[in-house]
Amino acid sequence: MTSPAELLPATRRALLHRIAVAQRDGRAPSLVAAVARDGELVWTGSRSSVEGHGPDADVQYRIGSITKTFTAVLILRLRDEGLLDLGDPLEKHLPGTGAGEVTVAELLAHTSGLAAETPGEWWERSSAALRPTLAEVLGEQPFRHPVGRRHHYSNPGYTLLGSLVAAVRGVPWEEALRREVLEPLGLTRTSCAPQAPHAGGWAVHPYADVLLPEPSEDLGLMAPAGQLWSTARDLASFAAFLTTGDERVLSAESVREMRTPAAPVVPGDWEASYGLGTQVLRRDGRTLVGHTGSLPGFVAGLWLSEEDGLAAVTLVNCTSGVPAPTVAADLLRIVAAAEPRIPAPWRPLAEVDTATLELAGPWYWGTQVVALRLSADGGVDLGPAAGGGRRSRFRPNGDGTWTGIDGYYAGEVLQAVRRPDGSLSHLDLGSFVFTREPYGAGAPVPGGVDPEGWRGVPR
Repeated sequence: MTSPAELLPATRRALLHRIAVAQRDGRAPSLVAAVARDGELVWTGSRSSVEGHGPDADVQYRIGSITKTFTAVLILRLRDEGLLDLGDPLEKHLPGTGAGEVTVAELLAHTSGLAAETPGEWWERSSAALRPTLAEVLGEQPFRHPVGRRHHYSNPGYTLLGSLVAAVRGVPWEEALRREVLEPLGLTRTSCAPQAPHAGGWAVHPYADVLLPEPSEDLGLMAPAGQLWSTARDLASFAAFLTTGDERVLSAESVREMRTPAAPVVPGDWEASYGLGTQVLRRDGRTLVGHTGSLPGFVAGLWLSEEDGLAAVTLVNCTSGVPAPTVAADLLRIVAAAEPRIPAPWRPLAEVDTATLELAGPWYWGTQVVALRLSADGGVDLGPAAGGGRRSRFRPNGDGTWTGIDGYYAGEVLQAVRRPDGSLSHLDLGSFVFTREPYGAGAPVPGGVDPEGWRGVPR
């Protein structure tokens, strides 16, 4: 009998088939992949061009820009500790860069307008000694677009964020990462320098089955944009953290903020966006959050689907050929389709506040009927009683009010207004008045209500 977390044999075979095809068609020296369900690793697989030497989930690969998500976690920690605000200009904490007008949030979401790459030689294949200071990283003309106007992926932008972490913490970026993220989450096989066993990076000739070793440069100041080495197992654990949070590192609310789109969509690609250090896309009818990564010799992909409780990772040690992010998304889709998530059983609330219970039921915004429902987590949901329309979840503030956490009313405050005698009058939500009856008589409806009330039309 299988455990609830164990995948069915047919699902495991479908996963193996997908990575086998990817490794063969992409002509990759090796490929390793993993799938986690509800935070637990449930499958790993690998393929290799060397007979009998397939990697396992603890072999390190370089993960490239997935490093950016780790850097973003460090920035959100500084914000949560009150050491900076996402709306702060960079100059406030890291003066003299020449790009100080951009905000922390704009750097996180790649809306700073900064160039995609550094000036001079290709930074991924050249010595960091060519860029010893931020001035060399940014160049004389660091901007390519007006600040805050569009999404333009910027590797130098994440160098600035790493330098910001170092400036505020007073320790190097890599030390802050190890101490504040890697060690608390138990990511013992994630590091700035490779640790055995690790894969070597290779280039595969596009028209011949021959290989060329790729250099493995220390990225220096560019490290926060792409330095890390990691394993399929560690990245599956990191994906679980990005789903639920961990109070030792970041709260569930803060990782939810990271997963929320924060940048305009790219013209021509309305299914993709960027959060705070995460890529967000719609694929196969579900929302995927994670990041892609590549450096010479390596490609990587990590995706999670909160609604399915799934995460998938693919790591490959060749410069091109295998679309690792696409393969990771396919692995997630295979499991979601073959073994859809079993919903948790419905259970009644353990306790309920009678004043909150009084709010449940239908309300009217003008003539539109909405329903307020109490949720098991102590919050409330407000949305159309039937059909489509504005819908939001609200978390309690502890003072009888609630703040929207998603949808149209995200960030808005919901308050129940009572009459002097304590009876319930109406709901106030961002200047909107919700009443128990359509344009309820005596309620403070903006513009007032005709005193003659509802009427028919004479014939």
